[in-house]
Amino acid sequence: MADDFHKSVQLGLKLSKRIYYGKEPSMKPPQPPSSMEKSSSEDQLLLPTSPMVYAVVSNPSMIDNPDIKSYQPYVHGRCKPPALIPLHMYGVEVEVDCYLDMAFVNLSGTWRLHCVDAAQKCDCLLAIPMGEQGSVLGFEIDASGGSYLSQLVKVEDAADLDGSDKIEYGGFLKPNIFTLKIPKVEGGSKILVKAKWSQRLMYENGWFLLKLPFSFPVYVTPGGKISKKQKVLLNVNSGTNAEVQCKAATHPLKVFFSDIHGGFLLHSPSSNDIDQREMFAFYLFPGETQNRKVFKKRVIFLVDISGSMKGAPIENVKKEVLAFLSNLNQDDLFNIIAFNGDSHSFSSSMELATHEALQRVSEWISIKLIPEGDTNLLLPMKQALEMVSHDSSSMAHIFLITDGAVENERDICNVVQDYCITKEKLPFLRISTFGIGSYCNHYFLQTLAQKAKGHYDAAYDAGSIAPRLQRLCTVSSQVILSNIEVDGLSHVQSLTLYPSMIQDLSYGCPIIISGRYEGKLPESLMVRGTLADMSNFVTDLKIWKEKDIPLDKVFAKAHVDALTAKAWFMESKEVERQVAEISMQTGVLSEYTRMILFQTDVWNQGPDAITIQGKEAYEKSSLQKMINSQKIILLQSMGVGFGDLEKTAQNFPPGVVVKAPDTTEFLVNAATGYCGKLLDRFCCMCFIQTLSTVNDRCIIIFSQVCAALACCQCIDCCFDLCDNCC
Repeated sequence: MADDFHKSVQLGLKLSKRIYYGKEPSMKPPQPPSSMEKSSSEDQLLLPTSPMVYAVVSNPSMIDNPDIKSYQPYVHGRCKPPALIPLHMYGVEVEVDCYLDMAFVNLSGTWRLHCVDAAQKCDCLLAIPMGEQGSVLGFEIDASGGSYLSQLVKVEDAADLDGSDKIEYGGFLKPNIFTLKIPKVEGGSKILVKAKWSQRLMYENGWFLLKLPFSFPVYVTPGGKISKKQKVLLNVNSGTNAEVQCKAATHPLKVFFSDIHGGFLLHSPSSNDIDQREMFAFYLFPGETQNRKVFKKRVIFLVDISGSMKGAPIENVKKEVLAFLSNLNQDDLFNIIAFNGDSHSFSSSMELATHEALQRVSEWISIKLIPEGDTNLLLPMKQALEMVSHDSSSMAHIFLITDGAVENERDICNVVQDYCITKEKLPFLRISTFGIGSYCNHYFLQTLAQKAKGHYDAAYDAGSIAPRLQRLCTVSSQVILSNIEVDGLSHVQSLTLYPSMIQDLSYGCPIIISGRYEGKLPESLMVRGTLADMSNFVTDLKIWKEKDIPLDKVFAKAHVDALTAKAWFMESKEVERQVAEISMQTGVLSEYTRMILFQTDVWNQGPDAITIQGKEAYEKSSLQKMINSQKIILLQSMGVGFGDLEKTAQNFPPGVVVKAPDTTEFLVNAATGYCGKLLDRFCCMCFIQTLSTVNDRCIIIFSQVCAALACCQCIDCCFDLCDNCC
């Protein structure tokens, strides 16, 4: 999808050169660089790096300046896929509220459909690149074609909309780029967008990083005296009494502590909260002490080498595994187990990370990590657990890397739970998981990591495998405090933690845990843990009653993810219901809710009129009335799903969508194989200019050739306009 989007924008920028802005040079907006001037990095910026709105153009004949009519040579054929022309932006404002490690972004922006004739209408596409580990929270859109408002409904309620699913209206282009189609906008009119989303603040070198998508390309600036207006307002509540420093324009934020430091925040639920237990948040920061000792490591990589890992996935994984092993100390131990239908170990036992051993493993990786066959995970997992179970003096890290789903995932979770809890063999066992693509079961990987106090991360495209896998390994392995417990929590009733197990504290990641409880907390709380030298660590937790931080919203995404993993593992309909209610109460997307758009100019009572909070305020009859009036659009499911056993068994590359070409596509491909190299050199205007320089017989021949090609829809390639077209 990202490749198609890139090509569509590329075509849209070429088509936009047809627009005439008058004789006054100042009226012409800044132009994108020509293809000869572009660097490869600039070319990649065709994916949105800021909130953008595009005109979706299938018929190039509608392209014109809505204010100044101009001669536009008629264009035969249609753009397939449709071209995406970036619209001019007239203003954008962003207000960001930062609480602990979460940011809530409120965006208001205005764009104008400047490239379509005033007598024409076309769809427009809103694209918003969000930060990591966040969620879309809602939209309000006001355009000439109608005003729209988003809302979440339960999956079972959305079942009433079967047949109305408009996949093309919205979804994720990439995991952090949300797109939404705005129907039938009049040429020359303005589009007002309000959007809300949440995103995590990333933690690097002691700084929390807030990365806003605010890198606007030059060609969205209108011409003339109109200039786009940008405004950013940042509100920060760290939840601590420590100093907070803001460093740069990309908004790194730092909370200063000289040593390991924690706090405990209390917050009472609101009256409409579906869970009336008291809320709390517990945090622990690693501090500024950089010379604190980290745990000695025993590391095993479990690497999926099934056939679907061919190409970029396995090459990125091999590179990062070798880079991580090369940074181990010589008294650390390591091993690698590659698995497909069978398992293949680098060594029958753990190896010291000496220079000689690293040379041998590098050669072994190049020979053995060749993707082929199917996927069997249980056997290599048992082998890895046995390898690390003979030594409890150091921390054991098992890193699982896979792109597929397997049938016995719950059995694997039970085996790990048996090792970690029941047998209590491995007090320092940690399993971290990394999923590649959309065919693996990411909730299985989250469950597995939670049961072993490890970390989970994922990459949905080849380009993000290396940086995300590197970060996962770094965060998981640089542990300075382990086996953390909070004294006093055992005295309360109905205690629930998110995540269910407290992870270790490392240099690369603070601990921020949320939860619910009933009863009364003691007057003081303490954190206990084990340092890398095996000595005990104890520190007091200061307790604050926090009214200004909405803990239910701050941790809504974490709650939804943790409960969804629990619902999958327990196969519990009751937990699924809880997830749906939390999702609709907080606006966070989930596997058990769907997003709809409805027209507020018809249903204009506003969002409160159909707010769903697990109550009877939203009746099916109201939904049915909206269905019957055809004023409602059901967007595609935006969850990551629970894996795909069938595509895993068939070794489909991660994330690849396979479709059978229709007859038309076959004819186009066959024809363009011969003539495409000729026609893609010409745009419509260049073609007309060429015809003006040849004699009548040549014109007749050209006309006959074009007519023949048009029968096979080959004329589509004419819209790949050359860069010299103006």
